[in-house]
Amino acid sequence: MQNTAAPTPTHCPYCALQCGMNLAPVEGGGVEVRERTDFPVNRGALCGKGRTAPAVLDRGARLTEPLVRGADGELAPASWEDALDRVASALAGTRAEHGADAVGVFGGGGLTNEKAYTLGKFARVALGTSQIDYNGRFCMSSAAAAGTRAFGLDRGLPFPLEDVPRTGCVILVGSNPAETMPPSLRYFTELRERGGTLIVVDPRRTRTAEQADLHIAPRPGTDLALALGLLHLVVAEGRVDEEYVAARTTGWEEARAAAMAHWPEYVERITGVPVPQLREVVRMFCEPEAAMVLTARGPEQQSKGTDTVGAWINLCLATGRPGRPYSGYGCLTGQGNGQGGREHGQKADQLPGYRKLDDPEARRHVAGVWGVDPDSLPGPGRSAYELLDALGTDVRALLLMGSNPVVSAPRAAHVEERIRSLDFLAVADVVLSETAALADVVLPVTQWAEETGTTTSLEGRVLLRRRAVTPPDGVRGDLYVMRELAARLGVEKGFSDDPEEVFEELRRASAGGLADYSGITYRRLAAENGVFWPAPEPREAGAAPHPGTPRLFLDRFAHPDGRARFVPVAHRASAEEPDEEYPLLLTTGRVVSQYQSGAQTRRVAELNAAAPGPFVELHPRLAERLGVAEGDRLAVVSRRGRAVAPARITGAIRPDTVFMPFHWYGEGRVNTLTNPALDPVSRMPEFKTCAVRVERSSDAAGGAGGAGGAGAVSGRTSPRP
Repeated sequence: MQNTAAPTPTHCPYCALQCGMNLAPVEGGGVEVRERTDFPVNRGALCGKGRTAPAVLDRGARLTEPLVRGADGELAPASWEDALDRVASALAGTRAEHGADAVGVFGGGGLTNEKAYTLGKFARVALGTSQIDYNGRFCMSSAAAAGTRAFGLDRGLPFPLEDVPRTGCVILVGSNPAETMPPSLRYFTELRERGGTLIVVDPRRTRTAEQADLHIAPRPGTDLALALGLLHLVVAEGRVDEEYVAARTTGWEEARAAAMAHWPEYVERITGVPVPQLREVVRMFCEPEAAMVLTARGPEQQSKGTDTVGAWINLCLATGRPGRPYSGYGCLTGQGNGQGGREHGQKADQLPGYRKLDDPEARRHVAGVWGVDPDSLPGPGRSAYELLDALGTDVRALLLMGSNPVVSAPRAAHVEERIRSLDFLAVADVVLSETAALADVVLPVTQWAEETGTTTSLEGRVLLRRRAVTPPDGVRGDLYVMRELAARLGVEKGFSDDPEEVFEELRRASAGGLADYSGITYRRLAAENGVFWPAPEPREAGAAPHPGTPRLFLDRFAHPDGRARFVPVAHRASAEEPDEEYPLLLTTGRVVSQYQSGAQTRRVAELNAAAPGPFVELHPRLAERLGVAEGDRLAVVSRRGRAVAPARITGAIRPDTVFMPFHWYGEGRVNTLTNPALDPVSRMPEFKTCAVRVERSSDAAGGAGGAGGAGAVSGRTSPRP
């Protein structure tokens, strides 16, 4: 008999596009993905990750019962009562013996808004610790800091993606959406079909760069000099929108003076981009009435990422782009709820609604919603890498949800060592990730299709994910975990496992904040294709709901005077430059068939077949100099460690640069090499550039190089020292 149950409209669990999809039941159990054309962002299109997402719902791919480490050092099944009792006892005992800040909490940019909100509340109310941050710090924190500095407000895109094809020119800096978020590529294709131009800035000739009207390949770590050189030419060629600058900005003279110190020939020497190309970029960007700059991890994951993004924003402001139709600056957020995840309290310095934790009025408002004394709330804590670096010393116990830092953190071997040195580690996750395999207690939690909750896309569009399937017996929700732990820690009220009830509280907590969700309800989200924040609740009873704000800054910027801020910046070198011992630059990124740390996608056979393991991409001239052939095993060595993977020889990369993707553990873990040098403002690590050398591995030629699938995880459950 054919199953005729109606499909459930929902959203993909992976990137920040949050593509719409339908989940339809299939005979024999489970669901399959079907096209959902009514959602305007992807219009039915899905990448391979989204299409195969139900594979991780399978019992064989995920955790289905709590695990507790026994006296023999092995993880073994346990009841939920025993597992939660052990977690609560360890957290309470650490707090009693060493103080509240000896307990840390680490979250993730894939958690729903309800989970992110509750996790921040749990840390500050149930545990009383300041030590909370999340992996979104590694995503777009530099763009967030620069956007807040310039505009008074950070939202990844201050306009919907539908505006991209209607502009005249897009400069895409350090982004490869053809592989990282494929359904978005149609917007850039439509841009060119309508007569607009696409400029891609990337050290590699990526699939996205191949479709650009102009590809420029600067040396990694020099995006700041590049943006300053372009602004210099804008001034020198008389292309500044003087009327806009006078009416809508402040700080121009200082920013102008800083840019004029970066003349074109000087910038060419730093970046390797020829002066004629610099001039062509300026011409293509300035001639249309409307234009955009979109940045991603390339310029942001640097120890000067905030200033780098700020320089690109200065270029936009000087040419009169932000706050005008089909124009401006935006950031392509990466993680599924990277935007919402940082708006509601997971970040070390934030409270819900994008409020600052050290703002007395913000503390008073949120404490009132939570029913606690504002003075009881701890102050700001450590940023993500600093928190991980403190594990085993100042921070003795850690609760981790929705993250896999053993693979994703910079200087990952050191981070793994710090995690192993903890007195106690509890991990709540869908799968037994490399980090979960080191835990004392592993809590199996529900995932996207098994729960209802909201996410916020890269456009600032708040969306409702709907439960489509029943989770396996033995699996509980993250909200349940936090409610039960809070009760065991003596806080029996204020933590609900009903996501709609949590969202209602989030609405009140965010009311009046920059990220105001107070006018958004589950009922409204169920009837609409998302609502763009800010969407405050109407002040008058019975008034029509706020329509949401798809386009920010059309009338004024979010600073008190309504003006945008130029911020003067100057080029400076990366934290680590090549030298005689480490003569090359390493840059990192993603491939289309894997996602983030690979904890879930490496459990999908189709995706593993397309991308079975890491590789080292290098230029033919470098390969010839090293005597390397395609597929030879190479060792890439930095001051922090060594990674081994097969060679992939291509003319699509600069001869002074090598590239490795970051989805794998084992000998091919590229984050063993990356530099944790931090941006002084955003505290973003410098993932995108470090000095390395490349040498032939002593192992035999060929081979996959590194841990490919999920099977390697189960053997790494030895007790932590």
